[in-house]
Amino acid sequence: MEDCEWEDFTETPELPLEIIVYILSFLHASDRKEASLVCRRWYSASQDLRFQRDVTFCFPASASSLELIRGLGRKSRCSLIISQLDGFSLSRSLLLEVGVCLGPKLESLALPGSSITEASLLALLPRLTSLRRLDLRGLDSLFMSGAFLSREEHRQQVRSALSGLEELDLSDLRYLSDLTFNRLTGCTPRLCRLALAGCHIAFEFDPYRGCPVGTVEDSSALLSLRNLRRLLTEQKSTVVALDLSRTSITPESLRIIAQVQGLVLDELCLHGCKELTDYSVEVLVKHQPSLKKLDISACTELTNRSVEAVARGLKTLTHLSLSRDWRITEKGLADLLSVSSLRSLDLSECLHISGTEIVKGLTGSVAARAQLETLSLKSCTYIRDLEVFSLTQLLGDTLRELDLTSCVNVTDLSVRSIATYLHRLVVLRLGWCKEVTDWGLLGMVETTKCDPDNEASDKGPKFTRTFGNMGFFKPPRLPFEERPKLVTQNDLQQFKQQAGASLLALNRLQELDLSACDKLTDSSITQVVRYPDLHSLSLSMLPEITDASLASVAWHCRSLTSLALSHCPGISDRGVAQAAPYLQRLQHLYLSCCNNITDRSLFLLVQHCKRLRTLDISRCKNISMTTLELLQSQLPFLENVHYKFIGGADHILAL
Repeated sequence: MEDCEWEDFTETPELPLEIIVYILSFLHASDRKEASLVCRRWYSASQDLRFQRDVTFCFPASASSLELIRGLGRKSRCSLIISQLDGFSLSRSLLLEVGVCLGPKLESLALPGSSITEASLLALLPRLTSLRRLDLRGLDSLFMSGAFLSREEHRQQVRSALSGLEELDLSDLRYLSDLTFNRLTGCTPRLCRLALAGCHIAFEFDPYRGCPVGTVEDSSALLSLRNLRRLLTEQKSTVVALDLSRTSITPESLRIIAQVQGLVLDELCLHGCKELTDYSVEVLVKHQPSLKKLDISACTELTNRSVEAVARGLKTLTHLSLSRDWRITEKGLADLLSVSSLRSLDLSECLHISGTEIVKGLTGSVAARAQLETLSLKSCTYIRDLEVFSLTQLLGDTLRELDLTSCVNVTDLSVRSIATYLHRLVVLRLGWCKEVTDWGLLGMVETTKCDPDNEASDKGPKFTRTFGNMGFFKPPRLPFEERPKLVTQNDLQQFKQQAGASLLALNRLQELDLSACDKLTDSSITQVVRYPDLHSLSLSMLPEITDASLASVAWHCRSLTSLALSHCPGISDRGVAQAAPYLQRLQHLYLSCCNNITDRSLFLLVQHCKRLRTLDISRCKNISMTTLELLQSQLPFLENVHYKFIGGADHILAL
C-alpha cells in the first residue's frame, strides 16, 4: 500500500522566477506584499527591480527603525519618509545609519514632523550622492539660527552630493531667509521642482527694514522676491514646477515671475493666494502658455474672466483646480471644457455651479472636447440629477474619479446613472448626499413612499387637536421629512435575480465614501459593497447600519486599508469580532462615538490588525485607558491614537 502511494506522488515543479514576476505584475502593491509571504521564492520575485521604482518606506523614528534601515541596505535603491525625528541620540543614530547603509542608494528623503539639528543633517547630506528629492518642509529648527550651511567647507560637501537634486520642498519654513535660501539652492544647480508654499516671502515691502524689497542686500530675516527671481533666472533651463501656495504674492509679483526670460513652467500652484486678481491670471496665461497643471484654488478674488483667460490661452492644460473660487459662475466653463487636453477639473465649493455649461462644453465631437478622468463637484449644491445623468453619459469612457460630496440635490437617479455608465470609476464620493437611499445603491426603482401616518396622499393642512404657533392646523409634511419605503426580503430576492445597474457594476472601485447618507441601511450595504480591490471606505454617520454591514464589508472587501465607522450606534463588539480576522491589511480605523464598542474590540484589533497606524476611539465611553495603553504597546506601527473623552469622561469637566 505504501509503495502505491509513493508511486502516485509526484513533486510539483517550481515555477521559474520570471513567471512568478510576471504573475505578480498584475497585482496591486498591497496584494504583492501579501503574495511575498508565501515562500522565499515568491519573496525574491516580489523584490524584482520593476516593482521597486516608486516604493517609499514610511516609518517613525524608533529603536526598531534601525534594523529596518539595515535591512533596506540590501536594495539597489529606495525612498524614505521618516517622521518624529528630534535632536536626541536615537535620532542622530538613525540618520547616521541612513547615511552608512543607504547613502548612495537613497533617491528621496522626507523628514515631516521633525526637529533635527543642523549638525545631524550636515553629517547626512554629503553621503546622499544619488538623491533626487529632498523634503525639508516645516523643519524650522534648521533655519532658526540663520547659520545653516554658513561654512564654505560644508557647502562644498553638500554641493558635490546634491548636484543631481531635482525636487526641493521648503514649504512652511518660518525662518527661511535670503542668506539660507541662497546657500542651499547654490548646492542644487539642476532643480526642476521648487516648493515654497506657506513661506514668509517679501514680495514688495520689507517689514523688518521698512523699505521696498530690492533696495538692500540679501536679508538675514526673510526671503525676498528679488532672490526668488534670481534663482529662476539662473536655473530657468531646468525649473518646470513652482509652488507658491499660501503666500502673499501680488499681481505685480506674479507678472515679474511669469516674465522671467527663458522660463517655461509646466506646473504652477497658487492655492490660497488671496491677493491675486483676474489681471494676474491673464498676464500669467500670456507669458506661460505651456502650463499643463495650474492650481488657483481658494483665490477668492478670481471671477469668470480668469476661466475665460485659461480657456483661451492654455491649450495644453491637463489639470486645473478652481476649488473655493466662490465668485466663479457657469460663464466660460463651456469654453474651458473644449480644451481637448484637459484631464482633471476641480470645481469643489464653487457655489454657483449648476453643471449646465459643463454639459454644454462636453457635447461637441470627442476630438474637440476634454476627456476628463477626474471631476470634483463637491458642495456644488445646484447640481441636480439631470446634470449628473448627462455627465455620466458623456464621460463614461474616461472618468475614473467623481466627487459629489454634499451635492444635496443628488438622488437615487444619479446613483443609478453612475452605476450604468461609469464602469471605469475607481473613486466615488457621495458623502452627505442625504437623498440617496438603499434603492439607488441596489439599482431598483422605489414605487411608493413609506407613510408613517398611513396617508394615501397629502391633501393639505388638517384640523388637529394640537395647539401651537401654527394655530389649529397641522402643516403639510416637508420633502425632507419623508422616509423611503423600507427594503423587504422580497425586494432583495428581486434584486438578486435582476440584471439592473446597481453599484455592484463598479467592480474597479478602490475608494467609496457614503458617509452621512443617513437613509442607507444594512439592506444595501450588505448586498452592494462587495469590491475586492476597495482600499478606503467611509460609512460614518449611518445610524441604521448594524454589525451585519461591518461583517459583510470585511468578508467581501479584504483589501481595505482605511475604514470609517464613526457615529454608527449600531456597531458593537460583535461586529468587530466578526470583521477583524478579515481586516489584516487595515491601517486606519475610525470608531469615534460608537458607544457599543468596548475593551473587547481593542483586544481583537491587537490580535488581528497588527498594521494599524491610526485609531480614533474618541467619545467611546466603554473603553478604558488601561486597555488603550496595552494596545499602544502591542501595535508597532501605531502612530496616531485619538482617545478624547473615552471611558465616560465628563465633557464639561474636560473642557
